[in-house]
Amino acid sequence: MSGRLQDKTAVVTGAASGIGEACARLFIEQGARVLLTDLNAQAGEALAAELGERASFLQQDVSDPAHWQALAAQLQADERGLDVLVNNAGILLPGSIEDATLEQWQRLLRVNADSAFLGCQMAVGLMKASAGGSIVNISSIAALAARHDYLAYGASKGAVAALTRSVAVHCRRQKYRIRCNSVHPDGVMTAMTRESYPKGMDPAAFTIDSDPMNRACQPRDVAEAVLYLASDEARAVNGIELRVDSGQFVMSI
Repeated sequence: MSGRLQDKTAVVTGAASGIGEACARLFIEQGARVLLTDLNAQAGEALAAELGERASFLQQDVSDPAHWQALAAQLQADERGLDVLVNNAGILLPGSIEDATLEQWQRLLRVNADSAFLGCQMAVGLMKASAGGSIVNISSIAALAARHDYLAYGASKGAVAALTRSVAVHCRRQKYRIRCNSVHPDGVMTAMTRESYPKGMDPAAFTIDSDPMNRACQPRDVAEAVLYLASDEARAVNGIELRVDSGQFVMSI
């Protein structure tokens, strides 16, 4: 199908690479106008230029409330409103309960969880005054299944999952036509996650393309799930945790 986001306005954070880039590309293919945000201005501007006239870029520190206020002001000035927000920006740092530092803990919560809170708050404020919209928060399988070596990361993504459910319930009770769902990937082949794979080995060897028993997939696989939740096809889907993990979670139970 084509045109699944035709003439909708979407914001994708962390859009200069990885899952965010894949979402931006797919949304453009499906007819959306996409505002890409990222700290990496050079990569973000280059991608927006490549994607064409329906793409634009804004440099953003997603942990800074002032940057969200600037984003909201830009959307209001454009008078197109906001139909879709993908809270994707995040960082990954290892650490167990014995070796993680308070600084790492606070940084992960600030970038991964505070940003989702700020993004949801902005989106609800804009969407409730219009026909509604869809918020998609990128969480992680680490929010559902414990990883001893990624303590703070798992906690930050767990916060995103809990936030998502609360936003979904609030919007339903307020009778806003705003849906909020979370996507929980595992082992996606991005620049951020490649560092966690054994040195000297081809990352492709760990993907489901190589072996269906593997857990890793490509950013496009996650973007396809995000597209569904962003589109009107998912109009009755609200407050869910959509796993994109090649069955890793159910095999671990």
